[in-house]
Amino acid sequence: MKTNSKLMILFSLLCVLVFFTKPAHAYIDPGTGSMLLQVLLGAAAIVIGIVWHRLKLLFNRVSLFFGKKKNQGKE
Repeated sequence: MKTNSKLMILFSLLCVLVFFTKPAHAYIDPGTGSMLLQVLLGAAAIVIGIVWHRLKLLFNRVSLFFGKKKNQGKE
């Protein structure tokens, strides 16, 4: 399958889930809201940590490629 067709299927499924849902008439208390917020913030921190680690590795590789050593300023 091509990427465009996968995205179209995903978008269609999302539209069906959004537009054809019934109201739940449920109550979400503040404790549940704060728990969801903590989960979202934790997931964001993990993603930022992974991206930061990969960027740091990339910059180290680039600096070694151009001949700059890590111990150059300590001598």
